[in-house]
Amino acid sequence: MTHTVLYDDGLVELDQEGITLRRYYFPWAGSKRIPYTDIQKAEDHVMGAWTGKGRLWGSGDLRHWAPLDLHRPRKDTAIILDLGKFVRPVFSPDDPARVLALLRQYANR
Repeated sequence: MTHTVLYDDGLVELDQEGITLRRYYFPWAGSKRIPYTDIQKAEDHVMGAWTGKGRLWGSGDLRHWAPLDLHRPRKDTAIILDLGKFVRPVFSPDDPARVLALLRQYANR
């Protein structure tokens, strides 16, 4: 089955079925695939020096997990996904407004 790519910045890819977060798992940097049906809520978060910009990979509180992104310190916005589980993926796409719009359209949130 072919997937139509709706957004891809190299680290985050959205297609018609779900989202793929590249370089998610530590230490081998494997991708995490999340179907839209698993997403309960998607929200943006303004990052600052103490609230995400310095987190290149992993977690500071064990509740939020960020995939490897060496450019995160130059970005201002992250997206947090609530999957109904303890750990919430947090990622920083190049175009967060477009990603949020697509998530709201396809995940119906």
